[in-house]
Amino acid sequence: RRVWVHRWVTRARTWRSSPRGQPQKSQECGTHLFPSVGDTAWLWATCQAQAGAWGLQVSLGSHDLSSPFQDSFLQVGAIGDEEEWVSLYEEENEPEAQMLEIPNLTPYTHYRFRMRQVNIVGPSPFSQSSRVIQTLQAPPDVAPTSITVRTASETSLRLRWVPLPDSQYNGNPESVGYRVKYWRPDFPSSALSQVVSDRLERELTIEALEEWTEYELQMQAFNAIGAGPWSEVVRGRTRESVPSAAPENVSAEAVSSTQILLTWASVPEQDQNGLILGYKILFRAKDLDSEPRSQVVRGNHTQSALLAGLRKFVLYELQVLAFTRIGNGVPSSPLILERTKDDAPGPPVRLVFPEVRLTSVRIVWQPPEEPNGIILGYQIAYRLASSSPHTFTTVEVGATVRQFTATELTPESAYIFRLSAKTRQGWGEPLEATVITTEKRERPAPPRELLVPQAEVTARSLRLQWVPGSDGASPIRYFTVQVRELPRGEWQTYSSSISHEATACAVERLRPFTSYKLRLKATNDIGDSDFSAETEAVTTLQDVPGEPPGSVSATPHTTSSVLIQWQPPRDESLNGLLQGYRIYYRELESEAGSGLEAKTLKSPSALRAELTAQSSFKTVNSSSTLTTYELTHLKKYRRYEVIMTAYNIIGESPASAPVEVFVGEAAPAMAPQNVQVTPLTASQLEVTWDPPPLESQNGIIQGYKIYYWEADSQNETEKMKVLFLPEPAAKLKDLSSHTKYLVSISAFNAAGDGPRSEPRQGRTHQAAPGAPSFLAFSEITSTTLNVSWGEPVAANGILQGYRVVYEPLAPVQGVSKVVTVDVKGNWQRWLKVRDLTKGVTYFFRVQARTITYGPELQANVTAGPAEGSPGSPRDVLVTKSASELTLQWTEGKAGYTPTMGYIIEARPSDEGLWDMFAKDIPRSATSYTVSLDQLRQGVTYEFRVVAVNEAGYGEPSSPSTAVSAQVEAVFYEQWWFLLVMALSSLIIVLLVVFALVLHGQTKKYKNCSTGKSISTMEESVTLDNGGFAALELNSRHLNVKGTFSKKNGTRSPPRPSPGGLHYSDEDICNKYNGTVLTEGVNLKENLADASESEVSDSDYEDAPPKHSFVNHYMSDPTYYNSWKRRPPGRGPAPHRYEAVAGTEAGPHLHPVVTTQSYAPAPGARTPLTGFSSFV
Repeated sequence: RRVWVHRWVTRARTWRSSPRGQPQKSQECGTHLFPSVGDTAWLWATCQAQAGAWGLQVSLGSHDLSSPFQDSFLQVGAIGDEEEWVSLYEEENEPEAQMLEIPNLTPYTHYRFRMRQVNIVGPSPFSQSSRVIQTLQAPPDVAPTSITVRTASETSLRLRWVPLPDSQYNGNPESVGYRVKYWRPDFPSSALSQVVSDRLERELTIEALEEWTEYELQMQAFNAIGAGPWSEVVRGRTRESVPSAAPENVSAEAVSSTQILLTWASVPEQDQNGLILGYKILFRAKDLDSEPRSQVVRGNHTQSALLAGLRKFVLYELQVLAFTRIGNGVPSSPLILERTKDDAPGPPVRLVFPEVRLTSVRIVWQPPEEPNGIILGYQIAYRLASSSPHTFTTVEVGATVRQFTATELTPESAYIFRLSAKTRQGWGEPLEATVITTEKRERPAPPRELLVPQAEVTARSLRLQWVPGSDGASPIRYFTVQVRELPRGEWQTYSSSISHEATACAVERLRPFTSYKLRLKATNDIGDSDFSAETEAVTTLQDVPGEPPGSVSATPHTTSSVLIQWQPPRDESLNGLLQGYRIYYRELESEAGSGLEAKTLKSPSALRAELTAQSSFKTVNSSSTLTTYELTHLKKYRRYEVIMTAYNIIGESPASAPVEVFVGEAAPAMAPQNVQVTPLTASQLEVTWDPPPLESQNGIIQGYKIYYWEADSQNETEKMKVLFLPEPAAKLKDLSSHTKYLVSISAFNAAGDGPRSEPRQGRTHQAAPGAPSFLAFSEITSTTLNVSWGEPVAANGILQGYRVVYEPLAPVQGVSKVVTVDVKGNWQRWLKVRDLTKGVTYFFRVQARTITYGPELQANVTAGPAEGSPGSPRDVLVTKSASELTLQWTEGKAGYTPTMGYIIEARPSDEGLWDMFAKDIPRSATSYTVSLDQLRQGVTYEFRVVAVNEAGYGEPSSPSTAVSAQVEAVFYEQWWFLLVMALSSLIIVLLVVFALVLHGQTKKYKNCSTGKSISTMEESVTLDNGGFAALELNSRHLNVKGTFSKKNGTRSPPRPSPGGLHYSDEDICNKYNGTVLTEGVNLKENLADASESEVSDSDYEDAPPKHSFVNHYMSDPTYYNSWKRRPPGRGPAPHRYEAVAGTEAGPHLHPVVTTQSYAPAPGARTPLTGFSSFV
């Protein structure tokens, strides 16, 4: 019996399909031949894969066996970046099996298969791999792990977990999320839930919970197919908070003119949010007090309070609130209004006597500052100061009266006046003043000797002393005190009702540790005095800071330390020189046993002292310049409470609101190290790093967060990738090509995220660019157009150029021509096409190129003329002048719309293609002038005219006659004219020079003939003419014939300047005496182009030799032979001549030297070539 053993192989790494891809339920894997052992038979198998979520059914076709099989291995491969085949399991099966079931596969994963067989000889090669199939999606198998819950605030809990790895999604990654369910244990049926749609999220803050309440929570993962299992239940309690409701049933009752009794009920239990430590009563006199005052009632059992020391017959606003250790709760609402009972009024104020006569006075006053009830009237009593104290004249007036005139008084006498007010409770305290019946009065003098004793200065008050000035024969009625805060404050009136008898006043309601100046004025019946001199600056004492530090936070720093951070109090609340901060912290009881029984607290101390009594706080001091402090050596896995105060030399500020922190879990304190960014492809970057230092990890690193963004737009492009494995490397995919990215990494553990590393830079490689952004056509005529395109939106690199391809949609005259044009560079994004066929539709394609070409942008366009365009202009005529061409034409037929203008096309003879030559010619024009400078010289041009309207370019006219662009220049601009002038000038100069030389030599010849002694010394004759070589001279005739002759004339060899020749007298005399001497001639010759000679050969032959200076050298055969008959290679020719006229090119002329048979005289130089005729 044959036994089949199937081995299934799968990769550890899997590949997920596109997030938007939909899996297929079945897919044919392919048909393969599996060779048997020894290749004597083949196994034919057809794999029909029925794709399930966790397994497959693979159908095997019939097969032929040449030898019995022992094993058969079937490998399963998952498709990935680095595909590999890994064995999964083996099982025995019948060789005749037609179907195999493959279990334990991963849902929503691509697989492919291959098989080999084994017999007693050995294994066969593996078959070709099958087609790719994908398993179906399935709900997640597991719930998130490592779920922890911590108190976030009074109304929120923070839930943290470790997300599922992508291998456990079992579905489309975009559909994976988490569901959180939470409820109160006493109300399990009222469970609420929240959904987290981000599969990579690791924490959730659940808001809107009840304060100081325990909750139970569970989590599950889900995808598009369904939800996975629920996690284990975790519990958490919200933080203690301030009461969210006010005490109920608040009532108030005035029990006297200075007392009010308040009663209330407790706060509803569900709104207490913690242990009620007491109540606060807020009260203020309506329309009198700007800020309410408070009275604290300690303990949660006391539910009434008596407010004493109130102002009489004043309406008060009252509220009651409860407070916990966290702070004050909500005040009761609405406001309770209660008025204290009435009483006898206080004295009237500002009593003055504005009119005083010898026998009468008028008295004026203001109502009492403390009426203590409703004023019913006033009583005025007066008497002579010298009479009996009990003999007053009394007058009563109504409540609205503010003045009274007393008559029939004794002149120059002192009177005492008493003024009192009356309420329902009776007459109040009287106000007494003295007045003298006289007419000699004036304003008082200002007070003097103002003094503020330092011993009388406190933090919020001081005592001002003074000496009154002269009263001006009228008694002082009151004093007014003004105060100014330094350095830039304004004068403010503190009081205007200080008694006339006072010599000191207490100034209150000042700010601590603030400098002030004060001044004073007196008022009598006549008016106010001037203000006194200002006091010296006086500074109030320091007081305890009025506010605690703000924004206090406590953050786990390590597993046994907490970082405290805060903001300093406002400067105006410091009340002195801040010396530092005190941090109070204590370990809290476990949440399960944190409920405290309600009890009455008798201690009147502040909240901080009260908490200290319950469980001792530890205290640390911090400098006033710091805003952070680390509490170390704390116990792990404990909750701590922290409060803070600011202090100065006087004392401490109120305590800040307590904050809680859990110690034992801390985020990494340092960022990952040595971050490196390496480009892999055009869309991938590889990021590597080292973990944070071990001492800063604060626990087990659970993973890393990789933040990356395009360098120029962080806010718009920043993304974050979470790596849940502590691997120090990752690939960033789906990036933009040739783009600079910045990458920053942070590590995280169960407590949270650590700091981010400094950004590191990397740039992806270039890739093929995107398609051009647009493709447009303009100036479309019957044979030309201008095609333009836009730069690709995604360049994906440095644009090197573009490729334009165009072809007719249908063959033209049986030929379909495809034209490809490569445009280099990115600056030119247009192309002029000039080889179109009239009325033919062309297919255009444009590609951009970086390292390779990108996708094409395609468009069709039809060559003109456009439908509705004008007809062709007629009678095109071209006329030419010396410097310009003039085109004339007649307007043709109009199109659908009026003609807007014309264009002119030109076709040069050296190209043969029509191209636009001029455009934007007005419609009214019937001619156009072209400067010949615009055309290429020597090229023949044809022109035609095209009319234009809104429909486009019309039919072109018939071509004009061909016209040459050659400019007819005037004779003096011709090249030959310049040459003639140059030669003429040269001849004239030579003739002048020769004439001067001959004239000078004639005198020397005469001297020789008279018998002067002639030196026989051999001398050199030097011809210095800028580069002529020395040559040998004799007196033989030079027969010049045929050497320079050519069809159109003779070109003379270079000639030396006669002005550069110097001869000795002996040489000249010897020549003319008939003696032929051999002399060395040193001739320097600078060669120039020789002009053609118009003299024929016969002219040379027929001209008789004349015995002259010139002919003497012309007849010297040595001269002739020295340049014509020199053998080749003897020396470099100084110049090269070339005949340019005639049908045959003349020979290159090289000077040739013929050596004479005589020996040169001693001292003579060797003859050199290069001398030519002077003519």
